[in-house]
Amino acid sequence: MRTSIIKHIHTTEKFKKQLLHWSNQFREVVFLDSNNYKQDYSNYDLIVAVDAFTSIKTDYINAFEDLKQYQSNAKDWLFGYLSYDLKNDIEDLKSQNSDSLEFPDLYFFQPKKLFLLKGNQLEIQYLNMVDDEVDEDFEEITSIEFSPFSTLQEIKIEQRISKENYISKVSKMLEHIHKGDIYEANFCMEFFANKTQINPLETYIKLNNISEPPFAVYFKNDKQYLLSASPERYLRKESAKVISQPIKGTAKRSLNAIEDEKLKEELGLNEKERSENIMIVDLVRNDLSQTATKGSVKVEELCGLYTFKQVHQMISTVVSEVDFTTAPIEILRSTFPMGSMTGAPKISAMKIIEKLEETKRGLYSGAVGYFTPEGDFDFNVVIRSILYNEKNQYLSFSVGSAITSLSNPEMEYDECLLKAKAMFEVLQSK
Repeated sequence: MRTSIIKHIHTTEKFKKQLLHWSNQFREVVFLDSNNYKQDYSNYDLIVAVDAFTSIKTDYINAFEDLKQYQSNAKDWLFGYLSYDLKNDIEDLKSQNSDSLEFPDLYFFQPKKLFLLKGNQLEIQYLNMVDDEVDEDFEEITSIEFSPFSTLQEIKIEQRISKENYISKVSKMLEHIHKGDIYEANFCMEFFANKTQINPLETYIKLNNISEPPFAVYFKNDKQYLLSASPERYLRKESAKVISQPIKGTAKRSLNAIEDEKLKEELGLNEKERSENIMIVDLVRNDLSQTATKGSVKVEELCGLYTFKQVHQMISTVVSEVDFTTAPIEILRSTFPMGSMTGAPKISAMKIIEKLEETKRGLYSGAVGYFTPEGDFDFNVVIRSILYNEKNQYLSFSVGSAITSLSNPEMEYDECLLKAKAMFEVLQSK
């Protein structure tokens, strides 16, 4: 059981920073910030969960069944992630590529302390065992003063796949497309740094400041960190309604307002980008239909154009209705991994991806989010993100693009570099 207390916050941006700094003292942290980005589906501007009471950590084997048991027994707020390699639990797939990050395939925790901010109203929910700490914690949070971060070492970032090798691999993927094995596949490559030290909190703040996405995440599980500037929702459940908002289609921004608007308009008219998006919309419709009530799958918006600080994006919204007897985990299992990060047909695309990519994706192109006590949920897509294992001093970020029959390998490579720009800027700036 939880004790719920309402507080009024006068300066929300300052309070968010104070809450982030305060949260970092705990072993487990999930900090979810919408950055006040206007969106149709949102209950809160900020959700923060810290300090695990219970948790689940496992590899991919029977992972969804274990999570189903954990979620149905807890009937409480749960926060955590689904890594891309849970695909191996759903389908007869294998992952033989290297993994230097060494994160668990699945991790969720039940927080002792929870903060829900909407506008100026803050709801604090503490488990009863710690509810006597609310006032003391709130006073501590609101008294935090910020001090400058210390600058750490220069980070040497390496590229796992060279440009020449990337073009060769995309050409092989195009061969599969021309043979009819697949229609589209998302091909990714990793950038990494060995034996490196960063301040995860400082790095997240820098990344968020230059991106301000609607699904920003600061995630900490002891020595493992996700610092995410994701613009993409994977899947949300509101009562009987399920919402998926795949992103496919990217264009750069311009400092010149007229040129910037022209780039956005060109994205909307680009045949290749639209075909990418529409193919994934069809895949998402098919995935949602597995748990949807008859005739309830609908496309609310097709190829909508949205602007973020770093890029313009093309986003579609697909919705369905589910029966109240359908378990939340079944909805996730039947749609995971998300189509925007795999391709179509999904299983064939994942097999080809595995052969051509050189590292396990792990948490990258997985999902981070939460379950409510009522069984609703909201998960993002882990993209535009930095992953860091403090214990083995390994840092990683990956980027990818959708390969279709219209793809030009050189242009796909350039799109990957555009998506990597924010991470480079954060990690190599003093």
